[in-house]
Amino acid sequence: MKIAIVDESPARAAVIEEGLREAGLSDISILVERRGLVARLEGLAPDVVLINLENPGRDMLEESFALSRALARPIAMFVDQSDEHSIAEAVDAGISAYVVDGLRKDRIKPILELAVRRFKAFSRLQTELAEAQSALADRKVVDRAKAVLMKRRGIDEPAAYALLRKQAMDSGRRIAEIAEALVTADALLGGDS
Repeated sequence: MKIAIVDESPARAAVIEEGLREAGLSDISILVERRGLVARLEGLAPDVVLINLENPGRDMLEESFALSRALARPIAMFVDQSDEHSIAEAVDAGISAYVVDGLRKDRIKPILELAVRRFKAFSRLQTELAEAQSALADRKVVDRAKAVLMKRRGIDEPAAYALLRKQAMDSGRRIAEIAEALVTADALLGGDS
């Protein structure tokens, strides 16, 4: 597992690195300079990012949350102090583990594992949501296309669906694609469906 540690303090970063090495992890990069951080992290392509902010200011937290959104990787964030608002923003930003006052080398590996598991679970939920939204959109357009066919051809719903299905099979396309084309054509031709 490739791990990137982001910390402006080399001494604090060394604590994290030592905890990771003691846990048997060795592919570790330490980044102490925050300028150009996203590009450098993208270049490193770590599997997990550990960020230690000590006492983060609002700008630093917002930058870290933006980093989380940009990287789409598990991120564990260590802070010395926090408030409810910062925790809520961290969760909304996709930070996988937000640890307040918990930087001890013996806790690093369990926190890393938690961050990876939570990231995978969150990613799986996002994928399932996207698939469900896509299926719903497909169903809506198929229903609209069936309505167009029923009106234009004076047929019932099963016959309209059979026509869409046959056209999809004949053209090697998905029913939703055929339905979208039909609905678009109907709109262009002045249909009122």
